[in-house]
Amino acid sequence: MRLSAEQAAFAKRLGHKFANGELLQRALTHASMSSANRPDNQRLEFLGDRVLGLVMAETLLSADVGATEGQLAPRFNALVRKETCAEVAADLGLGDVLRLGRSEMLSGGRRKQALLGDAMEAVIAAVYLDGGIEAARSLILTAWGNRIETVEEDARDPKTALQEWAQAKGHKPPQYREIARSGPDHAPVFTIEVALQSGETSRAEAPSKRRAEQAAAKALLDRLGG
Repeated sequence: MRLSAEQAAFAKRLGHKFANGELLQRALTHASMSSANRPDNQRLEFLGDRVLGLVMAETLLSADVGATEGQLAPRFNALVRKETCAEVAADLGLGDVLRLGRSEMLSGGRRKQALLGDAMEAVIAAVYLDGGIEAARSLILTAWGNRIETVEEDARDPKTALQEWAQAKGHKPPQYREIARSGPDHAPVFTIEVALQSGETSRAEAPSKRRAEQAAAKALLDRLGG
């Protein structure tokens, strides 16, 4: 099946020449656009998640032969989580070539984190099925780039660190509260406040509650010197 000009340009950004263009088209097809003759990308997403996990696990093991499972697990989670997949998808311009139904398109689907993350996993599967594990590995390592080298910083969870700080002081666990939510449904901004038993508080904004909670925890830790 022949790729459109936009799809061909996207494949070039991936660094992979598809022998079977239908695989890429399926990877870019959201459920809102699927039909009996146009399967969506959910099955590919399932496979791509596993391929990504295998490549990242092998890469992390090779990069640090002395690391324990406890050290590797948070690094792995930081690299394969949906938010990271969505960031990589945005870097590649994947949203511009997503095949969406009208309602999903009107609601800003091309910028939705969940859709981008899922589609990125599906694209990985498409490359894997088309070119094998080495082609998929090349795509992943290139697209993730220096995220792999800097993952130790990303893997540090500020919420866990803040809770450990509070426990060391004999305090109750930090409390998180949603202060506000703004922006359209497809691009919300959450304001979260974290508070300690001792009275210290901090607020942060982010496109997801999880990231806002982490940012608020980090801000409070920085202020406390923790």
